[in-house]
Amino acid sequence: MGTLTSSSFSTVNLKLCSDLIVKDFRDRTQLKKWKKQSALCFSCKGGILKREACNFSKIRCFSVNNNNHHHDSEKDVVDNGSDSENDDKYSNVKAALSEEKEERSSTEFGSDKAQASVSSRPPTISPVGPAYNNFQVDSFKLMELLGPEKVDPADVKLIKDKLFGYSTFWVTKEEPFGDLGEGILFLGNLRGNREDVFAKLLSRLAEATGDKYNLFMVEEPNSEAPDPRGGPRVSFGLLRKEVSEPGPTTLWQYVIALLLFLLTTGSSVELGIASQINRLPPEVVKYFTDPNAVEPPDMELLFPFVDSALPLAYGVLGILLFHEVGHFLVAFPKKVKLSIPFCIPNITLGSFGAITQFKSIIPDRSTKVDISLAGPFAGAALSFSMFAVGLLLSSNPAAAGDLVQVPSMLFQGSLLLGLISRAILGYAALHASTVSIHPLVIAGWCGLTTTAFNMLPVGCLDGGRAVQGAFGKGALIGFGLTTYTLLGLGVLGGPLSLPWGIYVLICQRAPEKPCLNDVTEVGTWRKAAVTAAIFLVALTLLPVWDELAEELGIGLVSTF
Repeated sequence: MGTLTSSSFSTVNLKLCSDLIVKDFRDRTQLKKWKKQSALCFSCKGGILKREACNFSKIRCFSVNNNNHHHDSEKDVVDNGSDSENDDKYSNVKAALSEEKEERSSTEFGSDKAQASVSSRPPTISPVGPAYNNFQVDSFKLMELLGPEKVDPADVKLIKDKLFGYSTFWVTKEEPFGDLGEGILFLGNLRGNREDVFAKLLSRLAEATGDKYNLFMVEEPNSEAPDPRGGPRVSFGLLRKEVSEPGPTTLWQYVIALLLFLLTTGSSVELGIASQINRLPPEVVKYFTDPNAVEPPDMELLFPFVDSALPLAYGVLGILLFHEVGHFLVAFPKKVKLSIPFCIPNITLGSFGAITQFKSIIPDRSTKVDISLAGPFAGAALSFSMFAVGLLLSSNPAAAGDLVQVPSMLFQGSLLLGLISRAILGYAALHASTVSIHPLVIAGWCGLTTTAFNMLPVGCLDGGRAVQGAFGKGALIGFGLTTYTLLGLGVLGGPLSLPWGIYVLICQRAPEKPCLNDVTEVGTWRKAAVTAAIFLVALTLLPVWDELAEELGIGLVSTF
C-alpha cells in the first residue's frame, strides 16, 4: 500500500502520535478478536505518516483487529511551538488518519497476509504513552503467561464447517466452556442417536485437526426441556488437549508419595503396638491415656513390642495395596492412566486410604463407575476376610495365646460390624468390659472402616466418583450435602467424623471432571451396585447408641 503524505508540516511531535495511538487503542473494546497479521502501526518520520512495522524506543507496535471497529482518534496536542502550528499539525494528522482508515475499509485487508490464521490468544500488550503503568503491564503479561491456552478461532470455524451440520448436530449458539472459559460449548439440536453422532464427530475432529483438541458430549446447561428422542439435551464442548488432559506425575510427586508411604507404614506399626495395650508398660499407657500426664516415658520401652505389631501392620498395608491394585486392574484394559497412590497416614486406623488421580480423560460414565468401585470392592473383600477369620480364631481356644484384649465398647463404633461380631462371638463375650480377639479382627475392622470412609458420596472420593458416574453431578451434590451434614453431627464415623471431614474438605472436596461422553447413562446393575455400596457404608459408619448397644449386648454399658 502506498504512503500518505501531507505538505502542511515537516515533523510531527512524537507525543502527538503516541497520544493518537493510545486513544485509538483505548477505543477498541474487543481484544479477543485481535489478529496478528492485520497489525497497523503508525510511525512519524520526515513528515510522512507511514503504515509499517515501527520499533521506536518509546512506542512498540501492537496488533489490532480492524475488521469491525474503526474510530477517529482525537487528542490534544502538547505545546511544542505556537498554537496555530499545533492546530495545523493536528488537523493534518487527523485527515491522514481518516484517509488511511477509508483505504483500509475499501481494501478490507485483502492481502494474503491479512488472511492468515487467527491467534488463539491476544498478542502481548505493550505500554504506550501514559495509559498503562508498569503494574498494569506486568499484570497483562502474567495473565498471558498463566492463562490457559484457548481454542483457536480459525479452528472453531473449521470445526463448525467440518463436524456439524443437518445430519449430525445443528449449532445454534456458542458459549464459553471449561473452568476458566478457555473452551467453546456448541449448543444446538441433535439430529440422530447421540452415541452415533458423537462417534461420527470424534472421527471428523481427528481428520480436521489431528490430535489437537478433545470433544466432550455433556448435558446442555439450563435446558428447558429434555430431548424429544429421550434423555437430556446434549451439547458439545471443545478444549485443547493440553488444557483438558491431566499433566504427568512429576519427580516431586513421586518423592511426596514415598514419604507418605513411609509415614503410613509408621502409623500402621503404631496401630499394631497400640493393639497390645494390655501388655504395654503402665507408664506408657498412662502417658497416652491420661490427659494430665506431662512427663513422657522412655520410648525405648516400646521396642520389644514392634515385632509383635508387624503382622497387624502388614494386614493394614496389605488392604491398602489390594485397594489400589483393584483400581489399576480395571483401569488398565480400559486404557485409563492412574497416578501413583498418595497414602494418608492415620494413627487410629493405620491409614485413611490413598489419593489416586486420573491421569487421562475417562471415556464414559460406565468406565468411571467401574474403576471407582473396583478399589473399594477389592479392599473390602480382603478386609472382610480378615475380619471373619479373626472372629473365628477369637472363639478358638487353640489360638488363645495370640489374642489381645480390647475394650468391648469399641464394638459400638459400627452397627454392621458390631452385629456380626455379636453373632459370632456371642452375647457373653461382648457383654463384658474387655473382649479377647485375634489381631486379624483389628486389621479387618480398620480396613472395612477405611473403605467405608472412602466410599462416602463426596467430591472425588471413590464413592463420589461412583455416584457421579451412576446418577450424575446433580445427584452427587445432594448426596454430598447430606454426607457433610451427617459427618458434622457425628452421626457417621463417630469420633473419626471430624478429622475425616477436614481431610475431605482440604484434599478431595471437588467433584471429578466430566468424561468425554458424560451423557450416556450406565446400566441398571451398576446403579444397583452403587446403591448397595452406599447402604452398606452407612451401616458400617453408623455407631451403636447406648440404649441399642445394651439391648443387643454389644459392649458393657453401665450408664445411659
